[in-house]
Amino acid sequence: MNILSVIAAVLSGLPWTIALTIAAFIAGALVAIPLCMLRVAKNSALQNIAAGIILIVRSIPPIVWLFAVFFAFGQHVVRLDPFSAAVMGLAIITAANMAEIYRGAMKAIPRGQFEAAQVIGLSTWQKYRHVIGPQIFRYALPSASTFAIGLLKDTAIASAIGVPEVALVANQLTQKTFKGLEIYAVAAVCYFALSFAMAYVARIADEKLRARIER
Repeated sequence: MNILSVIAAVLSGLPWTIALTIAAFIAGALVAIPLCMLRVAKNSALQNIAAGIILIVRSIPPIVWLFAVFFAFGQHVVRLDPFSAAVMGLAIITAANMAEIYRGAMKAIPRGQFEAAQVIGLSTWQKYRHVIGPQIFRYALPSASTFAIGLLKDTAIASAIGVPEVALVANQLTQKTFKGLEIYAVAAVCYFALSFAMAYVARIADEKLRARIER
């Protein structure tokens, strides 16, 4: 098996890796919004519940969550294919981490912004839609992009439940050809290229947001 065949085979897992990263990040980022709202609620009981959920999720290794979703939930509650189970497991982890990122971003917003929105009579929805939400996005972007790059690399654990992404394809090729160095080198280049592209896009987005604010 020549190097071109190796590259072509490893690249066949790339769409799965990209799809898994995007789906898990979007799902987790959405679930993180109500979780963050509970975390910053005025009711201390709600705060403690949200804090407990976040602590539990972040304390358990990602692969354990994938096994729990796929073998426990996916086998006894609702039948899930490996990809759906991987998305759900990684989305749970993403939600916990993104909730804390949102909370940190919210704390970075000057209190005057909240007070100004209240003074002009905006409803809670209007306040977060037009004033607070865009600023949370701006402050959260660097941390969120860093987490997304980490999530991309964490998708490799989905190979443990049979998702045919880059890591699983590379492992299968290694077992067939015994050319581990070349194959895993190609896989490493794939992860690096995707991580670099994500970091570049995040930096451009951050620069554009800064330019818009400074005008």
